[in-house]
Amino acid sequence: MGPPKRGRAYARPYVRFSSKTRVAFVLVILVVEACGARGRDDSAGVHRLFDEWWAFELEIDPLRATAVGIDRYDDRLPDVSAAGLEQAARRRRDFLTRLAAIPRDQAGRPDQISIDLAKREIELAIAEFEFKTYRIPILADDGFHIGFSRLPEEMPFRRLEDYDRYVSRLRAYPKYSADNIANMREGIRTGFTMPSVVLRGYEGTIAAHVVDDPEQSRFWRPFAGFPAAVPESARTRLRAAGRAAIAEAVVPAYREFLDFLTREYLHNARSTIAAADLPDGRRYYDWLIRRFTTLPLSADSIHRLGQATVARIRAEMDGTMREAGFAGSFPEFLRFLRTDPRFYAASADALLERASWLAKTIDGKLPALFKTLPRQPYTVAPVPSEIAPKYTGGRYIGAPLDGTRPGTYWVNTYNLGSRPLYVLPALTLHEAVPGHHLQVALAKEIVGLPSYRRYTYVDAFGEGWGLYSEWLGIEAGMYSTPYTRFGRLTYEMWRACRLVVDTGIHALGWSRERAMDFLASNTALSLHEVETETDRYISWPGQALAYKLGELKIRELRSEAERRLAGRFDVREFHDRLLRNGAVPLPILEEEVQRYLDSLTARP
Repeated sequence: MGPPKRGRAYARPYVRFSSKTRVAFVLVILVVEACGARGRDDSAGVHRLFDEWWAFELEIDPLRATAVGIDRYDDRLPDVSAAGLEQAARRRRDFLTRLAAIPRDQAGRPDQISIDLAKREIELAIAEFEFKTYRIPILADDGFHIGFSRLPEEMPFRRLEDYDRYVSRLRAYPKYSADNIANMREGIRTGFTMPSVVLRGYEGTIAAHVVDDPEQSRFWRPFAGFPAAVPESARTRLRAAGRAAIAEAVVPAYREFLDFLTREYLHNARSTIAAADLPDGRRYYDWLIRRFTTLPLSADSIHRLGQATVARIRAEMDGTMREAGFAGSFPEFLRFLRTDPRFYAASADALLERASWLAKTIDGKLPALFKTLPRQPYTVAPVPSEIAPKYTGGRYIGAPLDGTRPGTYWVNTYNLGSRPLYVLPALTLHEAVPGHHLQVALAKEIVGLPSYRRYTYVDAFGEGWGLYSEWLGIEAGMYSTPYTRFGRLTYEMWRACRLVVDTGIHALGWSRERAMDFLASNTALSLHEVETETDRYISWPGQALAYKLGELKIRELRSEAERRLAGRFDVREFHDRLLRNGAVPLPILEEEVQRYLDSLTARP
């Protein structure tokens, strides 16, 4: 029997109810509607809380606001003074209390994920403050002064007000730098410093900005040309203001930081390298493991997993070496790869051109692997020269979705003899597409979720996706020779070695030399990269664990999907499911995939 036909004959109910029954029925409807209204109000309330908290985070971190395309704070810098940090922690605790009062079990699934993610982000920020990590505002390849130096590229320069805000920000830099120096002095006093060994040559990242002529500074670049919206009558004033701000504020602040680093910090930085050697260091490293992996793992269990994974990949590498027709030993093959000129670009332009060609080749393969592609484009550019000597081989630099610049795939052109071409396909797949650019750009385009979700980055998910993207290059046909296949394996081995090296350094007493030997003997990374990467792990405990653990989980979920769905498995749909929520902790990702699979397998 089909549905009743439209018309007056069917306007009355099929069954006649008594008056008492009708009253009870109406009461039930009113209660249901009231509960529904309350649920809607609760949803609106939690979203208002998300918006209030996100607005607060952008206000206290104007650099982050700039990065996500909010320009209302472009005239200021973060307050990293003791008072400013304390006030921020107090506000975050208040937000956490208010968030805990939300009845999570009454929320829909998207809001439950948003509540869990917000709680995690706030708790991480509070823990950072309680561990006083602000005492080390630098890494072996990064730092507060390096982030500030990217402003000429990251800020919008479309109209007059943008230039005035930029000048105000340049003028604000001395206080920002002085507060960071004060925090580093507290680190010296309390024994919470960067290991001195990873800071060799670091002064170059500062000295590059100590210039005699302001027009030779990278901070001058916005004044070298103006958009049409900036009146000709204002340009002379802006150039004079920019020149004065660079000469009177920026350069003296960089000079002061250089003097502090070379005359004070390097002489007082610790000689040990392990996070466990810091005050309360073992608890700190255990927290870092949970933060970066999103999993309840111990250093010992990760170390053992890393060793087993290294052994498995090594067997594959041996087979690929034989496929290449090399008859010597594994160490001899590594030496051949590191020294034969055929594997290295002759110029920086040649390296960038090769990376660009690979990127465009991968672009053409994306529709076969993804249903949804991002609108935002990306470009290929060299790593800035002042940070390149101690920088990694490549990195993705995001951009605001509605800004005037694209995402950027950075390729390091310093020391070309340390940048082998056989790893370039894997690097490009990881940093550009379908790795970080595709994942990050798609997250920014998410609709219907709180704004903060578009910009949350969870290392285990993001870096796990990047490494999974390298593996996906096999499916896309990106490794056409035994050497590029060996290059992919050396990158996978590199990430497996990180599980061993990071835990070895920070929890098990490994020396820097032992870590470098382990990397050098198991991968075809150049020896220069072996050193810079080891220093990166020493200066950034725990972060290196995210890559392989994240990739293992994603590949595990894919294998389960292929098994359960069999002939119904659609790789494009699967990838969309992985990326639809933006970056999430691995337990949430696993739960979402299981829900997806359950919904499909429940259908006939």
